[in-house]
Amino acid sequence: MNTEQKPGLVTAIAVMTLISGIINLFWGYVASVSAIGSFFGIICLPVTILPTILGIFEIVYAAKLLSNQPEPVQPSTAIAISQILMIFMGNIFSTIVGILLLIFFNDVTVRDYFARLNMPNTPAPTPQPEGLPEPTEEPQTPEVPPQPKKPKTIRKVAEK
Repeated sequence: MNTEQKPGLVTAIAVMTLISGIINLFWGYVASVSAIGSFFGIICLPVTILPTILGIFEIVYAAKLLSNQPEPVQPSTAIAISQILMIFMGNIFSTIVGILLLIFFNDVTVRDYFARLNMPNTPAPTPQPEGLPEPTEEPQTPEVPPQPKKPKTIRKVAEK
């Protein structure tokens, strides 16, 4: 898929998402390990795994954006909103990245890049079978109006 060159903001989105994903993996691991220390923490263990799950999604999304042959992918506002919600887990870095991603997704160059990236490929023209001649258009000649017939001559009768 030839999409020319990635805009700088798309590369920034990918790098920030990748770094945020790595931090969220680490954050989820630390939260899960510290939650195991108490009975209440074990009950809340599913909540502490959420940053890890978000981190995995962020890394996969960033890998798609950073690849040399980019895959068709839409701007992921769901990941950005989930990053913003990480404020409830105490992860301020992820929240800042989520806000920046929402701002960058609204940039004109980023929207145009994603539109080109997701544009369906036009199918190649189908070749004509070799046995049949290719249809050609006949040149159109202007129609000549028919010539009017000569009027009939009326003979006068000689008077006597």
